[in-house]
Amino acid sequence: MQLPPAQQSPMARVRSAGLRPTRQRLALARLLFDGDDRHVTAEQLHGEATEAAIRVSLATVYNTLHQFTAAGLLREVVVEPGRSYFDTNIDDHHHFFCESTGMLQDIPGTAVRVGALPCAPPGTEISRVDVIIRVRRPA
Repeated sequence: MQLPPAQQSPMARVRSAGLRPTRQRLALARLLFDGDDRHVTAEQLHGEATEAAIRVSLATVYNTLHQFTAAGLLREVVVEPGRSYFDTNIDDHHHFFCESTGMLQDIPGTAVRVGALPCAPPGTEISRVDVIIRVRRPA
């Protein structure tokens, strides 16, 4: 019996996603998946790796985050052009984005109702709906 992804070790997650468990991938997976779900930028993860004495370039961090996203281990949340967070929670949910602090916070998928969606273009189907609700601290 295989454990759900959230209960698997970082190595098991990487292997079950069909990725080769390289030293750098495993080190970054440990930083990402050992603990609670969270949202992280590539720069934040690179900083954590540096603090943990993990020798990895920022380019490798970006490549690994995109590989993990393509393999279904992460979700990329684009809050504005050129600004992405990577979410370890891959379950159905949405987000609050605080424009004042840059903080991203989960909203359960059942807490948001979308009234009507347009028909998908011919030859396509809707795979997911992501809602980002922008908030800010009062002036």
